[in-house]
Amino acid sequence: MSNVLIKAKEVWKTYKVGEVFVNALRGVNLSIKEGEFVFIVGPSGSGKTTLLDVLGGLSRPTKGKVFVRGNDLYSFDDYELSFYRRYKVGFVFQAFNLAPSLTAFENVLLPKMPDGISKQDKEKAEELLKVLGLGKRKNHKPTQLSGGEKQRVAIARALINNPLIIFADEPTGELDSKTGEEVIEYMRKINKEEKKTFVIVTHDLEYIKKRDKVFKLKDGRIVK
Repeated sequence: MSNVLIKAKEVWKTYKVGEVFVNALRGVNLSIKEGEFVFIVGPSGSGKTTLLDVLGGLSRPTKGKVFVRGNDLYSFDDYELSFYRRYKVGFVFQAFNLAPSLTAFENVLLPKMPDGISKQDKEKAEELLKVLGLGKRKNHKPTQLSGGEKQRVAIARALINNPLIIFADEPTGELDSKTGEEVIEYMRKINKEEKKTFVIVTHDLEYIKKRDKVFKLKDGRIVK
């Protein structure tokens, strides 16, 4: 039985900029197994964020297919695709994207609010904050948190729906190198203890270890 979680097959993404067509992705092929810790690296403009958006169900490829556990992601109808984005994947962004008027605890629970927040949801949010070293900071608002703490709140929020995969787009981009390393190590902790799959876009190659899977993009193509 295959443990491939997500697979891209000959994926192209083309944008029209004025009268010019720009190929952000050019025939990308990759596969990611359940429980892997994956980095996508490459220079600015190489297509890293575009690839993350396509894998995360945020941007339909111009050509090619994306498979999730063998299912063609972009054959889903709007409801199924929305369900995938909401419950099957978690997103962590460079700019944290926390609601400034809410506490850390409330920010973690944000994805649960449309369905109604249960006692179990609250217990899980508290557990996630504790695992990420924020148990004593749960009632603090973003302005009272450091950059690293904000990003750990964002990681907890990405995990609250128990997703299959977490996509992180430059999660250390707003952090100094020491804090960035701490954030990556918290991700590794979740990966190891909960077997969660992480796919991380980064410019910071120093965070990569030999056992990690790495895809290098250049001009929209994966290169060796």
